[in-house]
Amino acid sequence: MPNMAEPAVLVELAVTAEAAGWDGVFLWDHLTYFTDDLPTVDPWVVLGAIAQATSSVRLGTMVTPLSRRRPWHVAKEVATLDHLSGGRAVLGVGLGVPVDRDFEAFGERSDDGLRAEMLDESLDLISALWSGEHVRHEGEHYQVDTTLQPAPVQQPRPPVWVAGRWPNRRPFERAARWDGVAPLMASTEGIGLCRPDDVRTIVEFCRGQRVTTAPFDVVVAAHWEHTPAEYAAAGVTWLIQSWNAEPGWVDALGELVEAGPRPA
Repeated sequence: MPNMAEPAVLVELAVTAEAAGWDGVFLWDHLTYFTDDLPTVDPWVVLGAIAQATSSVRLGTMVTPLSRRRPWHVAKEVATLDHLSGGRAVLGVGLGVPVDRDFEAFGERSDDGLRAEMLDESLDLISALWSGEHVRHEGEHYQVDTTLQPAPVQQPRPPVWVAGRWPNRRPFERAARWDGVAPLMASTEGIGLCRPDDVRTIVEFCRGQRVTTAPFDVVVAAHWEHTPAEYAAAGVTWLIQSWNAEPGWVDALGELVEAGPRPA
């Protein structure tokens, strides 16, 4: 859900979601997004509060653009959330949008190629830091010589889900190296939702890139014309219900949350 409401409101939505039978609560990670009409809060601080108010839902971001966050800070934030939640943290990552408001407005680099390089290096570094062992890293963008404790509860690491816009191949090659993929469809209008046939193609591609048989999550926001059963048959493991960041979004999403997950 958008990280664009008062923190207490987001915590309340999360508590309602757990009571209604949902399996996870995931916050966007934006600084301002496309509007000045809504308060935008830090997702990791709010997730810490949600961790203390819930007991079973998975918690994380969808998604954190690592190129505008220092990777050691993210490693520490996720490890801390993992301890607060008893091992329920998930790290969703991607390049991030909008480039003008969330990057250029703060003097951050906006070139997609550079941000992709920083994302890849950050992921390797975060994973190493989560080990709790000493890390010496001399990379193109980051230099580290340290040990971070405590390590996360989940080992070898909390799940890392990678977002991407199909049919761009590179984000899905990246996702195949980690623990899950969160795909959207690229189109002339911007981005769109994946239909089950799209998911099948994406899952086949990712499986072809995998070098391990470890579990791999497929995280999709459902297109309204298709049922959960259709998505499950296509390989989806997480079906996301969200809402656009616009005035009134809390009430609109709240109704869906209270109703509970859609039947298959």
